[in-house]
Parts: sequence; C-alpha cells; structure tokens
Amino acid sequence: MNSILRSALPLLALAALPLAGHAADAAASPTTNAIATVPGMPPVIDPNNLYSETNGPAHVSAALKDDLVRVYVPNLRGNSVSVIDPAKMKVVDTFKVGQSPQHVVVGYDLRTLWAANNAERSNNGSLTPIDPRTGKTGTAIPVDDPYNMYFTPDGRYAIVVAERLHRLDFRDAHSFRLHHSLAVPCTGVDHIDFSADERYLLASCEFSGQVIKVDVARERVVGVLTLPDGASGMPQDVKLSPNGKTFYVADMMAGGLWKIDGRRFRVTGFLRTGTGAHGLYPSRDAKLLYATNRGEGSISVISFRTGRVVTKWHLPGGGSPDMGGVSADGRVLWLTGRYNGVVYAISTVNGRLLATIPVGNGPHGLAVWPQPGRYSLGHTGILR
Repeated sequence: MNSILRSALPLLALAALPLAGHAADAAASPTTNAIATVPGMPPVIDPNNLYSETNGPAHVSAALKDDLVRVYVPNLRGNSVSVIDPAKMKVVDTFKVGQSPQHVVVGYDLRTLWAANNAERSNNGSLTPIDPRTGKTGTAIPVDDPYNMYFTPDGRYAIVVAERLHRLDFRDAHSFRLHHSLAVPCTGVDHIDFSADERYLLASCEFSGQVIKVDVARERVVGVLTLPDGASGMPQDVKLSPNGKTFYVADMMAGGLWKIDGRRFRVTGFLRTGTGAHGLYPSRDAKLLYATNRGEGSISVISFRTGRVVTKWHLPGGGSPDMGGVSADGRVLWLTGRYNGVVYAISTVNGRLLATIPVGNGPHGLAVWPQPGRYSLGHTGILR
C-alpha cells in the first residue's frame, strides 16, 4: 500500500474539520438538537438549512488550505481523469485510472477523492485514490462494480453503488473490505441522498422507474416506490431540500423532477424542467437548485422556497450538461458535456457560459475541489 493510500485511509478526527470551528455555535444554538442524529454523526447546525455549513469559502476546512484548487473530470470512455485549473480555465493534467471511471467521489473525511471505475461489463472494477494536495493518484483498490459511492453518516462504511450487480455494498471505509452486500429489488440503482437525520436514504433506480428507501443503520430496504410514469421513467440524481422535507428526483424521460416526501415515502408533485433532466446541485446559499437538462442543453434554476423554476439558462449552440458541482464561492457551476467531450463553466449570476473546456471522451461525474463543509456523504460532493 503506497503512502498516499495510507494517509487517505484513517478518517480525520472531526475536530480537525470545520466542525471544530463551529463547536461553539453548535453548543450555543437553541436548534442544534432539533434533529436527533444517529450516533457518530455531526450535529445538524440549522434544521431549516441542512446546507448551512457549505455556504461559501468561510466554511472550507482549514485542513484543506494546502489542497489544489482543481476540477477533476472522469472520462468514461478514455479511462482517464482530466484536471482543470479553474483560474486558467484549461486542462493542466490528465492521468490514467481504471476502466470506465463514472464519478470522482469526495471521501467522507475530505482528504481523498476517489475515481469510481466500474468497468461496466467486466469484473475489473476499482477505486483510484487521488490526493487533493498534490493532484496525484495512489494504488487502485479492486472493488466490484463501483458505479458510484456514498458514506454512512458516521463515516464507518462506504456504500458502493454496484449498479450492474443490483447491489448496495457496505464496505469498511478504511480497507474497503466488504461488510454487507444489500441486494436491491430494482434495476439501475445509481444516485442517492440522505434524510436530514441521515437515518435513511433514497436511491433512484434508473431502469425500472423506481425509488427505494433504505434504513441506513439496519442496512435494509424498507420501501419501494414506483414513480407515476412507471417503467417508462428514468430517475437520476436525488437531492434533499434545505429544510429536509422534500426529496427532488430528476427523471430524464419525464423531463423534470419528482417531489417525494421521504418520511411518508410518496410522490407529492412534479416540476417540469426540460428534456433529459439529470443532475441536481444546490446553490451555496441554499436558495436555489440547479437542474441540468441533458437532452436540450439547458439548466433550470429552481427556487427552494416556492418549488418553481425561476429561470432557464440555455447553452449557446446546445450541448449535453450532465453532472458536476458548484465552486466554493458559489459563482461558477461546473458541468460535464457528456456527449460533447467538454466541460462547461457557467456563471451562476446570469447563466452566461464562461468557458467550454475540451477534456476526454465521455466526461461524467466531475468533482470541484475544494468544497465547503464538515464531511462528505459521497458522490461528487454531498457535503453537510
């Protein structure tokens, strides 16, 4: 095991993360205990805004001060990761990883990024660690079919989304040794978000038009919800509203977002956004939700307060905006152009396209780094 991997494995004590900086706030806030959290999970600082600790550069951990400011882009068909310097708006490095990298996942302790190489139709899946301080890779770890990856709220387990194998694999977050393989009663499981108390998660099932509910502590499926468009649906990204009341689920075939009450586990509404609705990203102030419409080259901007689309940004000449994230200062939305071999940098002030940056073949789930927050629940950056 090389030095990068050894340094990545132990979880940092939460005192080293921004949680330490907010310990006094947590103690003083009368709403700190309004949400009963699971053992080992950091407290919810503001129950009305689950993203309060991701609001801008002031919330970037001091432990990340020496990390490179970069955008890491997995090239699905190129078996590589392109590295963009956002100050220069150009690729400054490209390195090989495993077969079919789908996402660059932010580790729970914020000290390692992971290229999730699911190898698609073979058994050569792996996780390639990336050291954000140097931008260099470590030795890949063999893992079955890691299409995506998330983490339990205490950081004990990684939840590897084995899409092709119809499983959620709970693996030790240090060694990635398999702890429990949970078979899911749906096809195409791919994206996840967690409830406010992080006791359960909702996962989309792309190929069966369903959403499943999983009790995280018991590692058990406790519900299956077939979306109103049924087998013709294709649910994708999942994102919880800041107040914890509504899960938004993008549906490519429906052309919009389903609203789901996670506690009662039922659909409460639908919001039309555009053709090929795919990725979902909250603004840094948690007032807006950016939804990519991959099939029409646009981004819908949604008000969390009203639950409605307030504007739509169209990429000049079209494109295929897919997955990405928001810069630490909230001013730039970074998205891959899935079928165009590019990355888009978009101003969140007015939707203007700032740059179109050529990368590799089939760019997918990019990660912006660094990001503000205390800990990561996985994917390209579900930080809280």
